[in-house]
Amino acid sequence: MSGESVQSQAIGPAAADSLDPQIRRFVEELATAWSRYPAVDTLSVAEVRRIAEEVRAPWRSGGPDMASTREYLVPTAHGDVRVRVYRPGAEDTPQPALIYLHGGGWTMFSLDTHDRIMRELAARAGIVVVGVDYALSPEAKFPFALRQIEGVLRWLAANGSEWNIDVSRLAIGGDSAGANLAVATALLLRDAGAAGLLNGMLLHYGCFTSESSVQALAGFGAPGNLLTGAEMAAFWDNYLARPTDAQDPLAAPMGARLDRLPPAFLVSGRCDLLAEQSIAFAARLRAAGVAATHTEYPGATHSFLEAMSIADVARRALADGAAWLREHLGVGTPA
Repeated sequence: MSGESVQSQAIGPAAADSLDPQIRRFVEELATAWSRYPAVDTLSVAEVRRIAEEVRAPWRSGGPDMASTREYLVPTAHGDVRVRVYRPGAEDTPQPALIYLHGGGWTMFSLDTHDRIMRELAARAGIVVVGVDYALSPEAKFPFALRQIEGVLRWLAANGSEWNIDVSRLAIGGDSAGANLAVATALLLRDAGAAGLLNGMLLHYGCFTSESSVQALAGFGAPGNLLTGAEMAAFWDNYLARPTDAQDPLAAPMGARLDRLPPAFLVSGRCDLLAEQSIAFAARLRAAGVAATHTEYPGATHSFLEAMSIADVARRALADGAAWLREHLGVGTPA
């Protein structure tokens, strides 16, 4: 998801009184950019994806330089998967890694739209970040992308030392739909007896169930907000192979058994349709004995991390997540 609301032409009434001023500018500029294109319901999925890349381009520019950025094809049982490896330090030094999964409602966005988020996390945490170019829906239905990601992680755990990745210190993370996929991957590994492969989960404004409360739908999920209830319903429809998949814990981890998962850091924006899901999911993790920290950022919307070039709250959230990664992956503070 991560800012995938493509129909908003104004700020909804709930957000108007609540947004951080810098985040309000982010929302308004996105809406203005989308208004230059035809109505989304007249476009094909391919056209929406192309436009989304253009609209997001200004928000991924700038930021830290990497020592190296390389792309590889990783073999999995579900085809070769492209990954992008961001390394902030010397290539001859083994470093821990975060496997990062971009948002976009399982339907759009890419390694490019999330390029700066991944560079920021790599630089701030002093770790390698591996972005995964998983297959999108509706062409690839649940659980195809999930199985690709599992394959990438298992390949990295077995072979990542070839890229000077310390495979004993791996975390997984993502935003929105990416956070959903991150948790589902951790569940797959746990159930296969490989829970020890992961040291943590970094979950940005995650989507953990297809159900939203009446209050959330009428508030920050109403038309005009950055992510609406109607858009989320469409994304779930794209992702699931059949309606009953909404009850599968690998599709909707809110309903999963959550014991023996790695520690988690959950980030949410108070002005987001999905904010209640991070609150509820953190509580469920803690009830299952998982070390879970949740921080909600006032005035922030869905996808607010992408506003890091203009918004203090986004930079603060990235710093908090990086500090958590350093602690759980045993990394000193970058110089």
